[in-house]
Amino acid sequence: MRTVTNTPEGREATDVDRFVERFALLLTDAGLARMPSRVFGALLVTDDGKLTAGDIADTLQVSPAAVSGAVRYLVQVGLIVRRRDPGERRDHYEVTDDMWYEAYANRDQQFTAWAELMKEGVAAVGPETKAGWRLETSRQFFEFLRSEIPELLAKWREYQAERR
Repeated sequence: MRTVTNTPEGREATDVDRFVERFALLLTDAGLARMPSRVFGALLVTDDGKLTAGDIADTLQVSPAAVSGAVRYLVQVGLIVRRRDPGERRDHYEVTDDMWYEAYANRDQQFTAWAELMKEGVAAVGPETKAGWRLETSRQFFEFLRSEIPELLAKWREYQAERR
């Protein structure tokens, strides 16, 4: 792997490369595909948090096609954003400083959709069946998450403010 071009002076390329690969392995173990995991790791270690698709391909020594699919997925799940600076001809992909917050803050609609689908499932299989019970428990879980995450995110903001 080629070291990211905007890595600060004094940071060993091999340490950075090792981190990116270990981080990608951790995400892969958690269920994320390998290439999006590597791309996400490569973006995290850049000081400004952004790279073009070509820079990502060079950094990870992979094909542009592999990068294309990976960034499309990461944009879709809200872990990175695609942007173009004024006057630039190429897009770049970027992790924001608050990416984890944003990823969870935008889950409200997803939790609502999952809860509604579970409700349909309960009606389809019957509320008195074991499957109905399981689907109802799932619906309640998504409703619980939807109601609790805003408070948790507010606590995170307070936690951050106290440390600044």
